Amino acid sequence: MNIHIIDTGYFKLDGGAMFGVVPKVLWEKHNPADEKNLCSWAMRCLLIETGNKLILIDTGMGDKQDARFFGHYDLHGDATLLSSIAAKGYKPEDITDVILTHLHFDHVGGAVRFSADGARLQPVFPNATYWSNEAHWQWATHPNPREKASFLKENILPLQESGQLKFIEKGHSPFDSIDFLWVDGHTEQMMLPVIQHQNRNVIYCADLIPSSYHVPIPWIMSYDMRPLQTMQEKEQVLQQALQTETILLFEHDPVYEAAIVTQTDKGIRISERGALRDFLVE
Repeated sequence: MNIHIIDTGYFKLDGGAMFGVVPKVLWEKHNPADEKNLCSWAMRCLLIETGNKLILIDTGMGDKQDARFFGHYDLHGDATLLSSIAAKGYKPEDITDVILTHLHFDHVGGAVRFSADGARLQPVFPNATYWSNEAHWQWATHPNPREKASFLKENILPLQESGQLKFIEKGHSPFDSIDFLWVDGHTEQMMLPVIQHQNRNVIYCADLIPSSYHVPIPWIMSYDMRPLQTMQEKEQVLQQALQTETILLFEHDPVYEAAIVTQTDKGIRISERGALRDFLVE
């Protein structure tokens, strides 16, 4: 198995929204805000080569929205989803599977693009099966008012219309080397891939622990639908990571790709963080 980081660029979100009730005087030490109180965040996807599979996890924001939309998020950085995949030696046609942790625009936007003639929306990866789950799909296609702006129909419905969408059943995995943790605090039935690599596991933390700065239990986002449940789920995942020396992979950390944790007198904290390759033994 080979695991590759896929950089899809950076975007900006309000620092207060990203850190919830944590005071700015604390979180700004880690990710300083600009004059609009916005902080930069990565959109870090994953590409896994295993057997005859080439599996992509999440797809970033994509590029099909208009300038006004992107103006809200200040999309920046030189990398894109397809340029990063090409840098690993692959084409969109090579991807066999796309795992979508959840269907918020910054995780699924890159899954769909306009056709060459601009007439229709279609999946970016024509030979891939796109994986979600039925409970989250229903949640996303019938959104609550608070979350509605994160579930964009143009990102979601073309996947179903293409016939390439399938659902993962809880407790089952279509992949030999990937299991899933199911969490509900951020959004209904978000799936966290747990990748078995050699003798270690890698948890792709998605929006449960979006960055290494979010490891302390109270440091959660205002975007979470059920914040108390997020804290409970974080504690369970961190305890599992602690006991098994699991690598945490951060989708949104602007600097650090991965980390391992340790127990301290203040609770579970980062013991080491850096590039994913620093933690993997091939």
